[in-house]
Amino acid sequence: MSPLEPFGARLRRVMDERGPLCVGIDPHASLLSAWGLNDDVAGLERFSRTVVAAVADRVAVMKPQSAFFERFGSRGVAVLERVVREARDAGTLVVMDAKRGDIGSTMAGYAEAFLSKDAPLFSDALTVSPYLGYGSLSPAVALARESGAGLFVLALTSNPEGAEVQHAVRGDGRTVGATMLAHLAAENTGEEPLGSFGAVVGATVGDLSSYDLDINGPLLAPGVGAQGATAADLPAVFGAAVRNVVPNVSRGVLRHGPDAGALRAAAERFAAEIRNVVAGG
Repeated sequence: MSPLEPFGARLRRVMDERGPLCVGIDPHASLLSAWGLNDDVAGLERFSRTVVAAVADRVAVMKPQSAFFERFGSRGVAVLERVVREARDAGTLVVMDAKRGDIGSTMAGYAEAFLSKDAPLFSDALTVSPYLGYGSLSPAVALARESGAGLFVLALTSNPEGAEVQHAVRGDGRTVGATMLAHLAAENTGEEPLGSFGAVVGATVGDLSSYDLDINGPLLAPGVGAQGATAADLPAVFGAAVRNVVPNVSRGVLRHGPDAGALRAAAERFAAEIRNVVAGG
């Protein structure tokens, strides 16, 4: 099977067409309960496929959190396979939020699971952890290039624990987070209209003026909505790189279920707010 057009090019196009919103699919037990569903495989499937049916034809990206499917074993993974397929069939790009990170053949195995075109869980991009060293991601980088997929590398996350690693200062004076951003900028050199290797940068991290976010790649930004950040905050956090930000909203949309119309309206509202901010409106 021939490779897809590079992820960065496909992402740029769908962001320009639909706006840059990413809707997370996070079927954790409390949300299933809020929807009146049981915390079982049937509830998982009803929840996830309802979200896809409601918004996948109108948002740029959907981001299923693999852990919430894996907790149900093989039956949960089977649901995840259907969710990925149905979302991609509707024209949205799927970022698998699995945060995989390992070395050598093990990293290659993770890459094959999510980035190989023939894999049941093939996704347009995968979140990965570089904290065994950026070079440990080489198998995923290579396979992503081969298949036309992308990666989102954890760089500046908003969880408090992340600071002890990401803001640690190396011998050359750069922080670890800044080093990851520099690696990604190198991966994306010369790519047009957008590179395929992005960073995860939390919208609630705070002042990022000391970091160079111009990596010629997308910036996946969790934290908008229930975690406290708003669309209006994005320019102050991301500066000139705001055009390449993919803001992720999960609970801010998902809490409106199980009514499909309410889910759709919430996603459209966030998408419009973000589009206006990015466009300077």
